[in-house]
Amino acid sequence: MNIDELKNTWNQDDSFDGTPGISMEQKNKINLPLEKIRSNMRMEFWSTIGIFIFAFTVIALSSGPFKFKFYITILIASMVFVTFFFFSQFFKLYNNMSSPMMKTYDSLKDLLHQFDLNKQYYLSFYLCFVPFLVCEIIIVLEFIPRPVPLSHLKIAGILIGSILIVMPLLFFIGKWWFSRLYGKHIRQIESLVNELT
Repeated sequence: MNIDELKNTWNQDDSFDGTPGISMEQKNKINLPLEKIRSNMRMEFWSTIGIFIFAFTVIALSSGPFKFKFYITILIASMVFVTFFFFSQFFKLYNNMSSPMMKTYDSLKDLLHQFDLNKQYYLSFYLCFVPFLVCEIIIVLEFIPRPVPLSHLKIAGILIGSILIVMPLLFFIGKWWFSRLYGKHIRQIESLVNELT
């Protein structure tokens, strides 16, 4: 086969025609919810940083015993580390949404898959804080002075009750917060992708 035949065969190959392109109007419709998602991600990132700065400031200015302040500081620093891991995953999605490659149906399907993965990351992020909250409750129970010390049974009841309440609460708060900030925009993108099929 000579080079001209190879070129003709290449040009006649229509195997890539199955991936529909996206018109300019459809791109504009998709860009609006994407930009709202990106805006909410920025807001959430900066508010999380603000919460951690506030927490460290409160600990630094509090007049508690050294061990109490030290333990709480270590816990919050560990929470920052966990938060950094999850936000690095969210940042990858943030960058993918601003990619100029959002021109095909397949790239949008891939983006929807990434949204689904990040929803799971988001719920995991909230549930990761359960051990930190349990440790903080233990520290508070141990270090806050009381006129009458708590009995072992009361301490056990408070801890078990806290776990039974906090775990489902964090899960549902995470689901609700994700739906509120991102869910409706993701559903808009899903409906636009379904229109392309």
